[in-house]
Amino acid sequence: MKRLAGKIGIVTGAASGIGAETALGIARAGARVVVADINQPGAEEQAALIRKEGHAATAVRLDLADEESIGAMIRSAVEHFGGLDILCNNAAGTQLSSTRDAPIETMDTAVWDAIMQTNLRGTMLACRHAIPALRARGGGAIVNIASGAGVVGMAMLTSSAYAASKAGIITLTQYVATQHGKENIRCNAIAPGLIVTPATEKNYAEGAAGAMMLRHHLTPRLGRPADIAAAVVYLASDEAGFVTGHILNVDGGLSAHAPFYADAYVPPGRG
Repeated sequence: MKRLAGKIGIVTGAASGIGAETALGIARAGARVVVADINQPGAEEQAALIRKEGHAATAVRLDLADEESIGAMIRSAVEHFGGLDILCNNAAGTQLSSTRDAPIETMDTAVWDAIMQTNLRGTMLACRHAIPALRARGGGAIVNIASGAGVVGMAMLTSSAYAASKAGIITLTQYVATQHGKENIRCNAIAPGLIVTPATEKNYAEGAAGAMMLRHHLTPRLGRPADIAAAVVYLASDEAGFVTGHILNVDGGLSAHAPFYADAYVPPGRG
């Protein structure tokens, strides 16, 4: 029996990167999946790839800044597949974060507001619209994708609004879990470390930045989208039925050690 057999899920931001791998992962685990993204052609392409493997998938366009778009996404799962059991809130305004986010002293408040609207408000609205559909199925699971940047401050990260929005998602996760746990609606979050995707591979797979980040990981490699997908599948499954309100760091140990780890570490056999 597949872990998510008979379940219906939505993955937002699923046209590429972590979202695409997660949509594929929950489909392989047995769920029927709605692939949602503001990039509708990309979502359609990913849904087609999932169907090519023999799984059930459909695609919808999602604009997290538009509440009607969010509501339509939830309705699409109910109308197309008959309900909703899983919501993975992965989508975020990464393009705005990477191009116009800034240190607090030079922050453009319009950019701050736009990032908060997309990342934090959009995640809240997705939860709000999903909860009645989950309730109608007797419960379900919400998995929010936060970030290690929302857990600790990072000197190299100038994306202050992005980080603050992800910290807000962590607290939002705990409140949704608290408010709806007795309805068998679980809500957890994943805080990824550095995940090498096609969008980040050029900067981190090779070169000084990637080497520096790898020094601070406890694992001998950097993260992959499949690492996050596997965590989502677990948290969405009945095996995690007693796990709610939890923030799971999937970061290769990046957040588990003292700041001087990379300078003090002596490889085995060299001590």
